[in-house]
Amino acid sequence: MAPQREWLEKDFYSELGVSSDATANEIRKAYRKLANELHPDKNPGDAAAEERFKRVSEANSVLSDPEKKKEYDETRAMFAGGRFRGGNGFPGGFNGGGGTTYTTGGDFNLDDLFGGGADAGGGLGDILGGMFGGGGGGRSTGRGTASRPRRGQDLEAETTLSFRDAAKGTTVSMRVTSPSPCTTCHGSGAKPGTSPRMCPRCNGSGFVSRNQGAFGFSEPCRDCQGTGSIIEDPCPDCGGNGVQVRARNINVRIPVGVEDGQRIRLAGQGEAGMRGAPSGDLFVTVHVTGDKLFTRSGNDLKVELPVSFSELVLGATVSVPTLDGSVGVKIPPNTADGRTLRVRGRGVPKRAGGSGDLLVTVKVAVPTSLDEKATEELKAYAEAEKASGYEPRAGWGR
Repeated sequence: MAPQREWLEKDFYSELGVSSDATANEIRKAYRKLANELHPDKNPGDAAAEERFKRVSEANSVLSDPEKKKEYDETRAMFAGGRFRGGNGFPGGFNGGGGTTYTTGGDFNLDDLFGGGADAGGGLGDILGGMFGGGGGGRSTGRGTASRPRRGQDLEAETTLSFRDAAKGTTVSMRVTSPSPCTTCHGSGAKPGTSPRMCPRCNGSGFVSRNQGAFGFSEPCRDCQGTGSIIEDPCPDCGGNGVQVRARNINVRIPVGVEDGQRIRLAGQGEAGMRGAPSGDLFVTVHVTGDKLFTRSGNDLKVELPVSFSELVLGATVSVPTLDGSVGVKIPPNTADGRTLRVRGRGVPKRAGGSGDLLVTVKVAVPTSLDEKATEELKAYAEAEKASGYEPRAGWGR
């Protein structure tokens, strides 16, 4: 069953403490703040904080994903408009299973829409599944249709790298505390030595169905909670859900050329799914510290090179550092101060192969003191410069 039915009862914006029109950056900041405060490592043994941490993580996994966020907003907006609103304010007038019957006129029962009765179909699940592409799930046909258990939530983490490690790529080790597959039952939820058995009520499909007039409705099987299997002897360590909250070390390979703020996806390294369901993903946001020598523009590496006046006038070959050793850069005679020289292929490595360029900007370094002989010779040069008719400000300021 797609998660739309659960979304009607959950306010993810409220969980993160942001408004419904919050930007992606505001959502990300709110999640980071709450995740840092509620993290199990900072609240050992605090069940309430752990539960809140899970809810905040679930809210972030939906609101940080543009497609899921759009689907969530559309699902809630459809029922907030009053089309199926009852007196209790809950979408569709549904009161959480209290047994009250709400009708829209005639004999149409909204309990049928939301799936009332032991064998009732999950009409809302079918409708929303069709609208948003989730599908209503397979129906019990006697042969059984494979039911995909609920995937684990995505996780967010951060790491900080030096400028040069980010440019050249590296591997970092991270310690993550999150719901992970139970090490005792290996995620099955069943006590070691036993196995889950196929649910006889839904024949392993996870859904039961019935006809209501001209309509067919389906909903998750209540005997197996929509998983398609029943655990008679649960694992004593995880209580049958196949998941434990524990700390684990993950090696994260940082590709070459990663930039500040970039997110790296590690498939299957997020929260474990219940009872062997697929795990979510881990998204690592990379922060890059500045470098005292280099900056970058895309894959080009930029550096300012201090030079003397005579090197600019007469020309020279100067050694310039790169990410890998040094390279000789030729300064042509009569080079202007501030000119940028390009050295091909000595910049930041590209993921597809090759590298950007090294951009060397020459800057005149003025001496702070000269001995008497050098001062006299400089004065002589200044006189010779004037005598030659050279005027550095000719035409300037006009």
